[in-house]
Amino acid sequence: METVLSLCVGIGLSAACGFRIFVPLLVMSIASYSGHLSLAPSFQWIGSQPALIAFALATALEIGGYYIPWVDNFLDTIATPAAIVAGTIVTASMVTDVSPFLKWTLAVIAGGSTAGLVQGATVLIRGASSAGTGGLANPIFATAELGGSLITSVLSLVAPIVAVGLIVAVLVILGRKVAQTRARARLIS
Repeated sequence: METVLSLCVGIGLSAACGFRIFVPLLVMSIASYSGHLSLAPSFQWIGSQPALIAFALATALEIGGYYIPWVDNFLDTIATPAAIVAGTIVTASMVTDVSPFLKWTLAVIAGGSTAGLVQGATVLIRGASSAGTGGLANPIFATAELGGSLITSVLSLVAPIVAVGLIVAVLVILGRKVAQTRARARLIS
């Protein structure tokens, strides 16, 4: 059961990496540094003071960059592969007491793909916002993404099963909306 809960925490934090890469890492670092989160032995560095400072600085720069129209679209091109890597690392850091092969397989499949799905959805929304409003509405989406990352990160630590359930529900809803949009586009053309 402990492995399942750890995996749920990792998946939840990976989803948060899809919104913002460094916010979940900062939340993990704070929780580990304060003794509220146990990490796999090879990932203890995440809870160190230098890592905490680095994640805080990276988080501030990332958040600031997303409030600048068109810079946010550029950041999305960098953030997409970085979110997948971060999601993989976050999940791997949470899974303990399993073989390294299983740990990294779960991390890549569950963590990396979850982060990639969430990041992909945010890229599509930001692209539509940029095209429709010339980037003027992007700060609204940046705020929503930041809130999503914070809430998902904290909820993943406090109630990991609830967090994973909400993530699945949101991904299903987004998937349906994409399918409906594609169906409408096919009818029009």
